[in-house]
Amino acid sequence: MTTIKPAVLLCAALLLAGCAGFSQDGGFDPVQQSAERQLDKQLLWARDEAGRGQVEARVAELLAEPLSLDAAVQLALLNNRGLQASFDELGIGEAERVQAGRLPNPGFSYGRLEKGSEVEYERGLHLNLARLIALPLTSRLEVRRFEQLQRQTSLAVFDLASETRKAWYQAVAAEESLVYARQVLDAAEAGAELARRMAAVGNFSKLQQAEQQNFYAEAGIGLIQAEQARVRSREQLTRLLGLWGVQLDYRLPERLPALPKNADELPDVERLAMNQRQDIQAVRLDAERLAQNLGLTRTTRFINVLELGVVNNRSNEEPTQRGYEISVELPLFDWSGAKVARAEAQYRQALNRAAETAINARSQVREAYHAYRNAFELAQHYRTEVLPLRQRIAEENLLRYNGMFISPFDLLADARRQVQAVDGYLQAQRAFWLARADLDMALLGAPNPSLGAAPAAAAEPAAAGH
Repeated sequence: MTTIKPAVLLCAALLLAGCAGFSQDGGFDPVQQSAERQLDKQLLWARDEAGRGQVEARVAELLAEPLSLDAAVQLALLNNRGLQASFDELGIGEAERVQAGRLPNPGFSYGRLEKGSEVEYERGLHLNLARLIALPLTSRLEVRRFEQLQRQTSLAVFDLASETRKAWYQAVAAEESLVYARQVLDAAEAGAELARRMAAVGNFSKLQQAEQQNFYAEAGIGLIQAEQARVRSREQLTRLLGLWGVQLDYRLPERLPALPKNADELPDVERLAMNQRQDIQAVRLDAERLAQNLGLTRTTRFINVLELGVVNNRSNEEPTQRGYEISVELPLFDWSGAKVARAEAQYRQALNRAAETAINARSQVREAYHAYRNAFELAQHYRTEVLPLRQRIAEENLLRYNGMFISPFDLLADARRQVQAVDGYLQAQRAFWLARADLDMALLGAPNPSLGAAPAAAAEPAAAGH
């Protein structure tokens, strides 16, 4: 009877180990469904040549037309290699989850001992019972860890989508600013040439000519800065899209999307963030995992080493001896108190981290919403007040010029100021869309550290317009 029980136990262990297997999707389906639900975008995990070919075909299709905002986000989610590496992390995590659900291989020992004319053989089969006892708990721990990894991967998807939106806004705004910088340069060049001719015939002082030449020089600096901003923003977008080679010649729209008539009203923005932020859900899972780990630690604190052995001894003089052996580590010196204390401290740490994450999330989403509202008010002020006023001034100056009440230089100066006002509206419009992208990301996960930097960046090209 004693020789049957170990064999039955070994068979049961092998059956339990066989239950842990790999899934068909590698844990990718929840991430894909989250992207489709929150972003309305397609995700593909290129795990072989066929998958990579499918991605390349879709990329070529998206690049065939001017790259809209939605197309840019979709392209980045398909073609960004860093995101593909995050998907591969899912494969690593699933392998660890499967490994945690499987028993280690049993050990087999064989010995032969000669004592004079006597030969003794010893064979043993060993199985780690401690791992068998802890198998259900460790399996649940790895499942929780893998769920957390899936949420982190979803957060990486959302972060890439947000960064791509912002890079697209920056690139399109830089293209448009470059157009206005060239218009300012053309107007300044015309003024400088007219001043040179008038000074040559004695109708213009050297000071007036120098002022017009200075306007022209500053406009040249503005154009150089606008060209550099265009290159920088386009390369940032290119990196996020994962493009290279002939793909670099992609086209962008000529203008940013129009400003909406009204900003979104989100009175329950904090509650909304608490319900759907991925980082909040991830720290909750981490706390639950550590709580289970604490229970596991208390369960196994006295059975650090517990092995079952099946023994078969035979010699040429004695009859064969069969049976089994159980070895247990006696907790005489180490009662695992430090192990339990460490697990309890880790659990308290996880609770504090979760509370910190929730507090920070509320603050971040309030900040993002406030920046979004302020950016809209600034852009709306440009649209409803500044631009109409500049247009009326331009019309009045044109009438005065036709009546010979102002000089051509006054008209050119007014044209430059009008272009600068339009460019200022463009920067305010860009800042609004960047704030919108930051708010969207703050509602889904930790926002980008650049939150709040858009207004400062918007002021940079404006200096070029003197």
